[in-house]
Amino acid sequence: MPTSTPDALRDVSVIIVGAGFSGLGLGIQLRRRGETSFVILERADDVGGSWRDNTYPGVACDVPSPLYSYSFRTNPDWSRMFAPGQEIWDYLRTAAREEGLEPHLRFGADMLEARWSETDHRWTVRTPQGEFHGDVLVAATGHLTDIKLPEVPGLDTFTGELFHSARWNHDFPLDGKRIGVVGTGASAIQIVPQLAEIAERLVVFQRSAPYIQPRRDRDFSEAEKNLFRRDQRTVEEMREMLFWYNDSRFAARRLVDDFLAEAMWQALSHLEKQVPDPELRATLTPDYTIGCKRVLLSDDYYPAVQKPNVHLEAAALERVAGSTAFSASGQGFELDVLVVATGFETYDLPSSYRIFGRAGRSLADHWSNGMQAYNSIATAGFPNLFLLNGPGTSLGHNSVIYMIEAQVDHLLAALDWRSAHGGRVLEVSSEIENAFARRLDEVAAETVIIRGGCSSWYLDPRNGRATLSWPDFAHRFRDECAPFDPAAYDGDERALRV
Repeated sequence: MPTSTPDALRDVSVIIVGAGFSGLGLGIQLRRRGETSFVILERADDVGGSWRDNTYPGVACDVPSPLYSYSFRTNPDWSRMFAPGQEIWDYLRTAAREEGLEPHLRFGADMLEARWSETDHRWTVRTPQGEFHGDVLVAATGHLTDIKLPEVPGLDTFTGELFHSARWNHDFPLDGKRIGVVGTGASAIQIVPQLAEIAERLVVFQRSAPYIQPRRDRDFSEAEKNLFRRDQRTVEEMREMLFWYNDSRFAARRLVDDFLAEAMWQALSHLEKQVPDPELRATLTPDYTIGCKRVLLSDDYYPAVQKPNVHLEAAALERVAGSTAFSASGQGFELDVLVVATGFETYDLPSSYRIFGRAGRSLADHWSNGMQAYNSIATAGFPNLFLLNGPGTSLGHNSVIYMIEAQVDHLLAALDWRSAHGGRVLEVSSEIENAFARRLDEVAAETVIIRGGCSSWYLDPRNGRATLSWPDFAHRFRDECAPFDPAAYDGDERALRV
């Protein structure tokens, strides 16, 4: 009787959880260094993270494509300045294949539980595909992966078709339907123009108006792509230019008057140019300081909400009864479809309830007053655990891939140090972690994220702290968080760079 071949990657040096930009980026760098003792656990059936999951009509990146990619794997073939989601997913799948990651990937391997052993000084991850054991655990699960549904009475009893924007139902025909879209965030403003073209009636439930600046998207010409293929330096130069332009925009979030005024002018002049009706324009004008929520980019959202078959309801969805969706204004709308574009679980990560460190304490319990980590990567009480794209890494003005690469550099240096010191356990103290978190809180207190007069997914509603976002220029993150200093893991606060 044939027997299955044992999985050689059941016991490895490094376990990576998640096969999005973070997990794949680390895996690529490990392979390029000749490392083979690592496994990438992915709960889905393919790589790609958010770009695998989000397939809604009009899905695209809102960071320029040359910048929203690995610096060590530039792509000369982007079709547009802001690549469609399918292209980004294809980019990641190609990277995984060509960089030799396929033998290291385990699909359908949802992290059910990860537990640190005080005896073996190792991690055990339990999955539907069995257990995996490793010296180091890397949580690369991201914070835009687990969908968040609004707490609306009757939503679960809606008699029409209901789905989240990140779980799009492509099997249900939308042409000629009465459709409601809940939310006006980054996904919604891409979805609405697409649905406005096919819906009999489209209702957009707007709890608060977003600031929207011109997108200025364009195709890359064949001449440009040929140049990029011939001379990689031209791609790198474009990346450099885009990075520093985007990073300069953080000055507005620091409430520097001239930069703030310029950002406001770009948004409000765009609104005035595209929406001539003063009453509708007032409805679409935000009541908070720009940058408090994510600033969006679109050239077709404002025209879409002015179509005769589109109604902008300037109130949140309050309750659902049968096929009728009622807004907070009391008005009811008969709908065939409800698309919920209300984002993700960001401040209370579901993955944190599955990771258990010293004394069996969960990461969720450790973060009960808000998630935090030294250098945004290491937490007290969780030895040899490293977080990628976790607390203190989100940006509203630049590319998160830049942040991920800085963290990967820190992690690789940590692995090198461990190898040179007999596999020593790495763990920061509570004092180091708390000192880093306090410093970030102090910096954030001077930004629009805290002082802008709004609530956003950047903030933890339990305490009002900006636990998710990096409250400074992106280049400062690399300067301060990419270097690995073993003194920080020995409890020496002099190692703090922030």
